[in-house]
Amino acid sequence: MPTSFSAASPLPNSRTEPDGSAVIRVLSYNIRSMRDDTDALARVITACAPDLVLIQEAPRFFRWRKKLARLAAASGQVVLSGGATAAGPALLCSLRATVEHTEDVLLPLTPGEHRRGFATAVVRFGGARLGVLSCHLSLREDERYEQGGMLLDRLAGLGTPYAVAGGDLNERPDGRTFKRLATALKDCWSLAPWGGEHTWAPGNPYQRIDAILATEGIEVLGCGVPHGLPGVTEEDLRAATDHLPVLAALRVPAT
Repeated sequence: MPTSFSAASPLPNSRTEPDGSAVIRVLSYNIRSMRDDTDALARVITACAPDLVLIQEAPRFFRWRKKLARLAAASGQVVLSGGATAAGPALLCSLRATVEHTEDVLLPLTPGEHRRGFATAVVRFGGARLGVLSCHLSLREDERYEQGGMLLDRLAGLGTPYAVAGGDLNERPDGRTFKRLATALKDCWSLAPWGGEHTWAPGNPYQRIDAILATEGIEVLGCGVPHGLPGVTEEDLRAATDHLPVLAALRVPAT
């Protein structure tokens, strides 16, 4: 069974602090193109009460916009960016977010490989201004490492003092790309473990290949797979998709 810290340390709820800083919940989730139990998927997202949902493998083909919008509506979110226009990554947000800017980015295509991209946005919560990026990195080690560098460049290019990135890295923490990202950014699980660690696969989770990463200055209050969170059942986690979600609570300073 996955290690659980949730009973001893409840994950903080979203709020705006008197100084203008914001506590937000960020969820990263590979939803496998919504090919599984979409009702279970919506229930998991709803129970996590996120302010931002960083999606990987959003629908990309027939009526993909309607499918993504339906998931957003069923889980109390709105579509922010991404989907087919970012080759799979997407962003959802709650109505708490004020959106400044969005951009979908397609990465260079390696012949014979799956097209990759980033869904990005700049949002505000209270007085906190935040860059956001959802990614799904390559299965190929060399290409994945290059994409890790592009991710860091893209975050820097958002022009915000603070930023968060999340996604399916297709690599464990001891991998070269994961280490590159965790050196430049904060690996939220390693700083404040909460819930479960392993994200793949739901029936027998044995490795962590999904992560939420944050820039310096953001305080990580807790991060992990939401086992034991009220409203999140193990049955829904197994039925929703072939990955487990990562949920983080972050305190973002006012800017």
